[in-house]
Amino acid sequence: MSKKHPVIAVTGSSGAGTTTVKQAFEHLFFRLNIEPAVVEGDSFHRYDRTEMRSHINRAQAEGRHFSHFAVEANLLEELENLFRQYSETGTGKRRYYIHNEEEGLRLGGYKPGTFTPWSDISEGTDLLFYEGLHGAVKNEFVDIPRYADLLVGVVPIVNLEWIQKIHRDTAERGYKPEDVTDTILRRMYDYVNVITPQFSQTDINFQRVPLVDTSNPFIARDIPSPDESLVIIRFKNPRKFNVDFQNLLAMIKDSFMSRYNSIVVPGGKMGLAMEIIFRPILERMMEEKEKA
Repeated sequence: MSKKHPVIAVTGSSGAGTTTVKQAFEHLFFRLNIEPAVVEGDSFHRYDRTEMRSHINRAQAEGRHFSHFAVEANLLEELENLFRQYSETGTGKRRYYIHNEEEGLRLGGYKPGTFTPWSDISEGTDLLFYEGLHGAVKNEFVDIPRYADLLVGVVPIVNLEWIQKIHRDTAERGYKPEDVTDTILRRMYDYVNVITPQFSQTDINFQRVPLVDTSNPFIARDIPSPDESLVIIRFKNPRKFNVDFQNLLAMIKDSFMSRYNSIVVPGGKMGLAMEIIFRPILERMMEEKEKA
C-alpha cells in the first residue's frame, strides 16, 4: 500500500457489472480532477485470441479445465509486479488488449484479439485504477491484494450474472445463446477456485440481488431492471474507511442495514451509493498523497 502512489482495483467476472463501478469512478475522477492510470485486466491475459482458442480446444480434447479465469491463462506475476512497482514509483509496465477494429486503429493499427507492445505508464498520474478478473488473487505464487489501497468486488448472485453475460454476449458480440452457455459451463471450475475466493480479500463488495424470478437464467428474456433489484454493499472492515452508516442511511432513501457491516440499497440507487461511498475515500487518498 502506498500513500504517494495509491492503487485501486475493481474485480469481478465477465458479466458481473464491473463497468458500472468503473463509470462511477470515472465520474469522480473528473469531478475531483484526478488523473488515473487505467489498466484493464484483459491486457494481462497470457494468450491472444487465436492462441487462447487453441489452448481451449486442446484442454477440452484432453478433458482438462481451462478458461480466461484460470491462473495459468493470465500473467498474474506481471500484474502483481505492476501493482508493486506503481505503489513504489508511480509507473510500471502495461499493454492493451485489442477488443475490436476501432480500438485497434486508435492504438496504432493492431488486429482485434491481439496485444499492443508493453510500455511504461507515464509519470505524473495520481493513482492506478485496475478493472478486471484478477485484481484480488492471492495464492502460493502471488499476493496481488497486498499492494492495493482499495479493493472493490462486484458479484451479483450467480443467476443474475449469467443472465447479464448471456444478454451482453448475444446482443453486443453476436454469440449464440448456446455458445455463451457452453462458455459459462467451461469456466465454472475456475470461477469457483479463482474468481470467488477474491471476494474474501476485497474491502467493499457490491452484490445485486433481483426481486423477480431468475430461476432459469438460460431462458430469461431480459435482464432484471435496477428497480427490480436490491444491492447489498458489504464492508470488510468499516473502520478502515471510517464508514458513516447513519449518513448513508440518511442520504439513500429506502436503504437499511442487514448486518453490522452491510447496507442494502435499492438497485436504482447503486450508482449514487457508489459515489457517496467512494468520494470521501478518494479525497482522503489525495490528501494523504499531498502530504507524502
